[in-house]
Amino acid sequence: MKFESQKLSQTNRLASIDAFRGATIAGMIIVINPGSWKYIYPPLRHADWHGLTLADLVYPFFLFIVGVSIVFSFSKILEQNTSKKSIYLKIIKRTVLLFLLGMFINTFPGFDIINIRIMGVLQRIALCYLIVSVIFLNTKLPTQIFLSILFLFIYWAIMEWVFIPEVGYGFFEKGKNAAAYLDKFLLHGHMGYYEKMGEPEGFVSTLPSLSTTMFGLFAGYYLKKNKSPNKTIFAFLFFGILGVLLGLFWSIWLPINKHLWTNSYTLLTTGLALIVYSLFYYLIDVLNYKKIVKPFIVFGVNAILVYVLSIVVAKLINLPKFLTEDGNSYHMKALFYNNILAPIFGNFSASLIFALLYTSIWCGLMWILYNKKIFIKV
Repeated sequence: MKFESQKLSQTNRLASIDAFRGATIAGMIIVINPGSWKYIYPPLRHADWHGLTLADLVYPFFLFIVGVSIVFSFSKILEQNTSKKSIYLKIIKRTVLLFLLGMFINTFPGFDIINIRIMGVLQRIALCYLIVSVIFLNTKLPTQIFLSILFLFIYWAIMEWVFIPEVGYGFFEKGKNAAAYLDKFLLHGHMGYYEKMGEPEGFVSTLPSLSTTMFGLFAGYYLKKNKSPNKTIFAFLFFGILGVLLGLFWSIWLPINKHLWTNSYTLLTTGLALIVYSLFYYLIDVLNYKKIVKPFIVFGVNAILVYVLSIVVAKLINLPKFLTEDGNSYHMKALFYNNILAPIFGNFSASLIFALLYTSIWCGLMWILYNKKIFIKV
C-alpha cells in the first residue's frame, strides 16, 4: 500500500479514467448496501442467473478501466527506464496486497480462517492485474489481441466439452456447469455460501475476465496514442456497438451470465463500457466538465481504499444488536431502515435511499482526503 500526500501528476493523465473508475466503485457500494436485501429495485439487483441488469455492469466496467490504467501507469514507468525487476516487484506486491485484502474482507469479522472463502472481487482483480500486466510488459499488440481471443475460446471449450459426472456436457445451469464443477474440485470447502451454485469469481471464469481487462488495455493504447478526440470517440462508439452486437449474437449459444462471466457477457459489457467511457471522455477531457463528476473523481483516486472500508464498516454496523419493545432484536442498520426510512419513503425507495446515503457519506470522507491531497494506492 502506497501512501501519497502530493499532487497527482497531470502528465498524460486523463481525468475521465479516474472518474470512470470512481463511478464503478460508487456503483459497487450502492449495489451491495441496500437498506433491505428484500426490497431492491430490479436494475440494482444482479440477474438471478442468465440475463443482465444495471448492477451486472459495475464489475466488468472496473476490470475494463484496470486495463486502461495499466497502459498509462506502466508506459510512464517504462519511459523512466525503470528496471524490469523493480517493475515486477511492484506488480507482485500489489497483487499479493489486493488478494490478501480480498481474503480479509471475506473472513471479517469472524476470522474463520479454516473455512475462509479464497476467491472474491478483489482476488479476481488481483489476478487480472497480475496476468495482464505481465502480458503487457512482454508482448506486442498482435500477440495481446491473439491472447484475448484465445482466453475466450479456451473458456468456451471448457464450458462445452468438459464432462460433468451425472450431468453431461455443455450445461450452464446453477451448480451444473463445467466452471462450477472444476472450481468445486479446486476450492471445495473454501467457497463460502457459493458451494452449491459455484464460485462467481472462480478460476475458470477468470479466463474471460482476463479478456475484459485486455480489451481495456486496447482502449488504453488508443487513448494514449491517438491525439484526435473525435477519432477516439468515434472508434470507441464503433467498437462499443460492435461488442454489444457480438455479445448478443454469441448469447445464442452461450447465455449472458455474470456469475459464469460468459463470453457473450464479456463482449456485451465491454461494448457498453466503451460506449459509456466515450461519454465520460467527451464530457470530462474534451469539454472539461470536471466539476460535475468531481464525486466520481474523489472516489476514483482512492478506489480500493473506499471499497474495502465501506465493506468493513457495513459489516461492523450490523454487529450491535438492539432489543425493541416488541421483543425482537435488530441491528443498527435495520433499526434505521425500519423505523425511519421505510415509514417515510416506502420499502423500495427507502432501501435505495439508504444505499445512496451510505455512499454519500463515503464520498464526503474521500473528498476530505482528496482536498488534503492524500491518495492511498493499493
